[in-house]
Formats: sequence, C-alpha cells, structure tokens
Amino acid sequence: MAKDYDVMGEGCPSRSSLARIASKWPALVILALREGPLRFTQVQAVVEGISNKVLTATLRTLERDGLVAREAFPGVPARVEYSLTPLGRSVLEPMAALRAWAEAHAGEVLEARAAYDARHGERAGQD
Repeated sequence: MAKDYDVMGEGCPSRSSLARIASKWPALVILALREGPLRFTQVQAVVEGISNKVLTATLRTLERDGLVAREAFPGVPARVEYSLTPLGRSVLEPMAALRAWAEAHAGEVLEARAAYDARHGERAGQD
C-alpha cells in the first residue's frame, strides 16, 4: 500500500529527502555525476571548493539514501568510482531546472542583495 507523503508535514520523511538534495554539496555532487561515473578526485575537480572531508561525507550520505553507487575495482592502487543510481538519475531533471534558474537569475539576486544591504546598512557578501 502506497503511503501519502507531505513535505510540509513536520514529521514527514519526505522533508529530509528534500533537505538532502536541496543542500549545496549534495546538489552539486549529483550534478557532477550526471554524465557518468567519476573517481573521487574527479568529483572534487568538478565541484570546486569542496573539501575531502565534506565530499567523503556527502558521497556516503548520498549512497545511504540510494542516490549514488560506489564501486571499487581491484588493483594497486585500488580504484573507486561513484555513479548515480536510477533513483539518483530521477532527480536530475528537477536539479537541472534549479541550476538553470540559479544561473539565469544570479545577477538579479545579486542586485536584490545589494539593494537590501544598502537599505539595511548591512555588509555585502553575507550569504
């Protein structure tokens, strides 16, 4: 029997799923993996500014949630690749739409922030 989920409900498990994929690092890692499997260092090169520690934690969390698969290959040194699962691929379309919106409207958002900061006497750059 299918459950009804409502992300607006305080205790609804769909809320944590939304929070996970809408967070900065998980969203960027998902987008980085959209073209196919990548090694850890390749993901890190695509997702500029992410630390080893944060990338490791993000990949583990996405794997736990069933969005990313980790595959280890034998050898010296051992090789590990990360890829999106079918569930992970299912979030690419809405994620791409959010990326397109963010890139298309970045200038407007920056202008709005500057205007707000000017009105309220706050320092610019507080994100």
